[in-house]
Amino acid sequence: MGVAPPRPTVGVLALQGAFSNHLSVLAELGVVGRAVRRPDDLEGIDALILPGGESTTMSMLLDSSELRAPLTDLLDRDLPVLGTCAGLILLSSRVDDGRDDQRGFGRLDLRTARNAYGRQNESFESRVELADGRSIPGIFIRAPRIVEVGPEVEVLGALDGVPVLIRQGNAIGCAFHPELTGDATVHRLLIDRIGRSLTTVSDASQED
Repeated sequence: MGVAPPRPTVGVLALQGAFSNHLSVLAELGVVGRAVRRPDDLEGIDALILPGGESTTMSMLLDSSELRAPLTDLLDRDLPVLGTCAGLILLSSRVDDGRDDQRGFGRLDLRTARNAYGRQNESFESRVELADGRSIPGIFIRAPRIVEVGPEVEVLGALDGVPVLIRQGNAIGCAFHPELTGDATVHRLLIDRIGRSLTTVSDASQED
């Protein structure tokens, strides 16, 4: 009888914002979720989620927690990552109305606009049309708007023709809050990248 492979471990940045719901979704999918608050929490993770919250505050906390440098190193090594709402802003290469001291990771060739879908009291739920013809629920809370995408960015989902779910390599960006919808489609996209990333590493090792 064969030995089951170890379950992947997904780190969820837990400095501020909506991280606990992401951990719950991961548990429902049979994936090990780990709250990331300090550099030691990054050891052995197979993927990372940057959750919603307040992007400026999260940027400052990345520095005070000494997480920015090790996170940058992992992303430089192509660790699969999902950024939702504020996490999308942190992954974007360009941000409209961003503060001068706000620094992200620039892993997605995007221009995003902060809070472009309205204030907290203008939050709404709508169906997101996927590129494969399906639709999934999307909850938009002070959501950023994707204003411009680069040539290597794949649009996976849109709202009224505007991209709200995109992917570039192992980096996925989502303008809404998938962890609040009861639909795990977006999280499964991240888990799928883990399998592809591990296969790539294995193939490279065999070539050596």
